[in-house]
Amino acid sequence: MWGYKCMRRQHQKQLMALENRLKAEMDEHRLRLQKEVETHVNNAHIELEKLAKRHALRLDKETKAAAADEKKFQQQILAQQKKELTTFLENQRKQYRLCKEKIKEEMNEDHSTPKKEKLERLSKHKETVQHSQAEEEAQLLSQQRAFYDRNCRAFKRKILIKRHEFEQEQMREEVNKKKTQKEMEHAMLIRHDESTQDLEQRQLQTLQKLRMDLIQLQHQTELENQMEYNNRRERELQRKHAMELRQQPKNLKALEMQIKKQFQDTCKVQTKQYKALRSHQLEVSPKSDHKTILKALKEEQTRKLAVLAEQYEQSINDMMASHSVRLGEAQESESQALKEQLQQEMELLDAYQNKVLMQAEAQHELEQQKQKQQASVRRTHLEQKIEEEVAALQKEHTERVKHLLERQEREVAAFDTESVRLGFGSLSTLEVFLEDSR
Repeated sequence: MWGYKCMRRQHQKQLMALENRLKAEMDEHRLRLQKEVETHVNNAHIELEKLAKRHALRLDKETKAAAADEKKFQQQILAQQKKELTTFLENQRKQYRLCKEKIKEEMNEDHSTPKKEKLERLSKHKETVQHSQAEEEAQLLSQQRAFYDRNCRAFKRKILIKRHEFEQEQMREEVNKKKTQKEMEHAMLIRHDESTQDLEQRQLQTLQKLRMDLIQLQHQTELENQMEYNNRRERELQRKHAMELRQQPKNLKALEMQIKKQFQDTCKVQTKQYKALRSHQLEVSPKSDHKTILKALKEEQTRKLAVLAEQYEQSINDMMASHSVRLGEAQESESQALKEQLQQEMELLDAYQNKVLMQAEAQHELEQQKQKQQASVRRTHLEQKIEEEVAALQKEHTERVKHLLERQEREVAAFDTESVRLGFGSLSTLEVFLEDSR
């Protein structure tokens, strides 16, 4: 019994040791998954910071490039206008010379007009041509200035639209980056949940297997102990029966001596009765009949003693036969009772062990169902969390895009309003012309 209790304590220690080891393994597993998620979140934050810096650098580069393009565009217009002005002035000079020569030829052909009048007319015509050319030059410069201002303003609008498109592109890149990172995080969480569920199942199977192995070992030990107990009881009964068989001759001898003593006592009583009867017969009978009476009494005494002796032998034989039969029946009955008792105890042990096995299997089934239910609840919460985070991220992205587009619309509207105030009117058509011309 002490060994059995020691075995039970050892089994409890093994189960506790396994449970502690599995708990430590699960804690380590959860810590590793938590670190992986934290690493992913930190890396995602670092990547977003790098993306923001890269966007800032690209925006600054685009701004500088736009400023350079604007300056280049202005220089191109100025160069073109300077070339046009030079050509215009050259044409004016040619026209002036042609007009001057033509007038001279006309004056030379007119011999009737005085020279002074010719000079005055030439001077007046010169002044008229110069004044007309000056007005045409002023008009050209005004047109060039208006063209320059309008196209520079349109180019600024083009740069503004281009910056807006660049901001939208950066916004889309950032949104896609966050969406990709969140999808990777969600996939990682689902993978973590699946690995946790697999580990829980393996641990539960390991714990249940050890528990069943220990129960089977305990039942085997109980069965061996019961069988050893049965064998010991049967050996003890066999030794008892053997001892009874060995003690039987002594008991029979004692009973035989008791019967012999009773026979001897009866013989003494018979002898006393014979003596009393002989004395009485001799007293009441004639002396001549004494010999016949003595002989008859002697024969009667001998006959009765012979009957007693025969009864004695018969009693001895009956006693021995009866005692042997009773001893055999008692031992057989005792053996049968022991067998029935041991069989009943074995059946009770088997029923108890089957009950323990059924309870263990029911407990294992309940544990498996509970684990599946917990895993299902945990997965449902995870999916709800993922849906909420996706919805929140989508809402954030929608609001940011909305705010960006609203701000850009306000900027374009303010720019167009300022353009109208400055007298440039709508620049969208000119902007398209510039896009096509470039």
